[in-house]
Amino acid sequence: MIKSLIAIFLAAILTENYILNKFLGICPFLGVSKKLDTATGMSIAVTVVMVISTAVTWPIYTYVLVPLDLVYLQTIVFILIIAALVQFIETVLKKYIPSLYNALGIYLPLITTNCAVLGVTMLVIEKGQSDASFGFVQSLVNAFGSGIGFLVAMVLFAGIRERIENNNIPKSLQGLPITLVAASLTAVSFLGFQGLVEGMLG
Repeated sequence: MIKSLIAIFLAAILTENYILNKFLGICPFLGVSKKLDTATGMSIAVTVVMVISTAVTWPIYTYVLVPLDLVYLQTIVFILIIAALVQFIETVLKKYIPSLYNALGIYLPLITTNCAVLGVTMLVIEKGQSDASFGFVQSLVNAFGSGIGFLVAMVLFAGIRERIENNNIPKSLQGLPITLVAASLTAVSFLGFQGLVEGMLG
């Protein structure tokens, strides 16, 4: 049991990273990763939303939508729950950490429609349907690991972008082109962890 939870956690961070592997949440990844502090703050907020939204949406789907045959409302219900959580976090940051609130700017309310957050809540349901052993606890571990994976990708890429800005980049690659090249190389580097996680799952 513990070994499988560790494997789920590591897989969510390394081999099933929502940014570098599934390419979800690219907007904040490219927009907020220019500075380490804002990247960290955004990632923590996303992680909190991922875990809490999974903790709320999983039982609602399992014990409300499925028994009442309302599965077709899944996406709408999940977005409403995520929107409420983001509004709560936005209020807390505005009151207690105004500097981070101002630094995140428009990207904070965009967590509501961040496909990485919605993807976590929907994919854990899908995994639960395909694997009977993937229950509530596994879903929470997966959500937390996905948030940490989001954090790792954001912080790692923020460091890379800070170093890029201090180098002499050819004019044709300056701006978005070199950013995308660096992002693709970062994603490729995570493929090396595939064997590690597969070994634990095996």
